Amino acid sequence: MSTYRISSLVPLVLAAFLLSSCASAPTQQSRAEMESEANRAFNQMRASMPLVTDRETIDFVACVAQAVVEVLEPPYNDIEWELAIFESESVNAFAMPGGKIGVLSGILKVTENEHQLATVIGHEIAHVTANHSADRAMNSDMTRIGINVASVILGGGYSGATYTAQQALAAGAAFGISLPYKRGQETEADVIGLEYMARAGFDPRESVPLWQRMDAGAENRPAEFLSTHPASETRIENLVNEWQKTLPLYNQAQVEGRKPDCGGASPRFVKKTEQEGT
Repeated sequence: MSTYRISSLVPLVLAAFLLSSCASAPTQQSRAEMESEANRAFNQMRASMPLVTDRETIDFVACVAQAVVEVLEPPYNDIEWELAIFESESVNAFAMPGGKIGVLSGILKVTENEHQLATVIGHEIAHVTANHSADRAMNSDMTRIGINVASVILGGGYSGATYTAQQALAAGAAFGISLPYKRGQETEADVIGLEYMARAGFDPRESVPLWQRMDAGAENRPAEFLSTHPASETRIENLVNEWQKTLPLYNQAQVEGRKPDCGGASPRFVKKTEQEGT
């Protein structure tokens, strides 16, 4: 079982500086440097931004993340993953090389239950295990731009201005950084992430209502999480086509006793639903 260090943090495009374009595979040295820089930025975010503090939300997200991490293949199931839960209305999440997972609290108002959150976390981890993050982080010019954007996010900003999370995302978008992955990579992450969640004991069929809800909530402005993803109809069709592979994985996980008990419903989703009903 992997050791899992849980701390609660705050948002964003930290993935910014990590996710830039690259044509060549990273060397062992460059990968180590990238992971070191990712760790530095992750810690800086944690120290500089507001964190989720309510125990129910922390326990819910940590339970889902740990269940997914424990079914990863070596070497990813042997590293010490760190979870950050950011207090932000942004509908987003990310994972970074070196074992960093960031969940922005806005997405917890969209994920109805533990299965749907596992869809998101599995997808983001898949970007790391499929080397999408590493591939895009190795371009030095874009990395420098990303670090400049990160400095805006983490305080001060250009000309000493204080940036909100949403402004930081807009600044990142100007450089093409908050839209970091190609659609082919997003589709691959969907497929791999679905396998991870199924092997962890989460129902892959729950991925469909999640993406339907994400799409329905993005009528005026696409959620950041969906910005470079395939069209909803295409994505859902692809996910359903994967069920012939992932449902047997899910059933086998159930037989083997992998039945995560993370509380069922997402606490933030329940609270949002109650507020809308009053």
